[in-house]
Amino acid sequence: MRKDNEKTRTLAKMEVQGTPITVLSVDKNDYISLTDMANAKENESRAADIIKNWLRNRYTLEFLGTWEQIHNPSFKVVEFDHFKSRAGLPSFVLSVSEWIDKTNSVGIIVKKGRYGGTYAHKDIAFEFGSAISVPFKLYLIEEFQRLKEREQAQWGWSAKRELSKINYHIHTDAIKRNLIPKEVTPRQASFVYANEADVLNVALFGLTAQEWRDAHPDLKGNLRDYASINELICLSNMENLNAVFINEGLPQNERLIKLNQIAIHQMRILENTQKKSLLK
Repeated sequence: MRKDNEKTRTLAKMEVQGTPITVLSVDKNDYISLTDMANAKENESRAADIIKNWLRNRYTLEFLGTWEQIHNPSFKVVEFDHFKSRAGLPSFVLSVSEWIDKTNSVGIIVKKGRYGGTYAHKDIAFEFGSAISVPFKLYLIEEFQRLKEREQAQWGWSAKRELSKINYHIHTDAIKRNLIPKEVTPRQASFVYANEADVLNVALFGLTAQEWRDAHPDLKGNLRDYASINELICLSNMENLNAVFINEGLPQNERLIKLNQIAIHQMRILENTQKKSLLK
């Protein structure tokens, strides 16, 4: 059974037909709050009752049992068969806690604390959506897909930012070996690094780091933290190229001109490629 000490993080909040719904990531699997979903059902005051009534349905139990047998090798089939044989009887009542404890279910979990409530694996949560309404289920699936697309885009941005940081070290190493004189103080060396970083800033963004800070006094971080994915890709390439130019002994003014021309060319290609991708 899934425990509360398993690695859990909040993925995001969705809004489906005006109802906010929490999504958790539990051991890299997406779990959607059935409690939040139940709050969307009209003329119902208690989410727990909605979930309990859904759980005692024979079709629901067959669905849950099949899902568990596919995904959970520790699922207790004998206990499941016992519940299924009683499903549909007027006297049959089944709580979420009893289902989890008796069958060793992993598809439905109960969380306490800040994001407390009953959660279900997305496959099961989509099925539970039918207990709310067919339109709700369809909108839920659509919003979840949109959420995952946003998450993937954010991961892509983060990956490009990390790549930019790696190339930054390559860039600074070339500066250290070729531009910084021997026996200077760390403070003097930092001036050279900052100066070379601004070569790239001016070539790509058209302004220095200080000029950006002066223009955006309310923003935290630096201009690279607010760069687009395409700009980070271009910046990564430029850091590598500038390291090569430095090793070749090109003067700074010549490198700035060459890097600016490269930035213009690469950004045009990247933007055109993105537009073509969006039109497909």
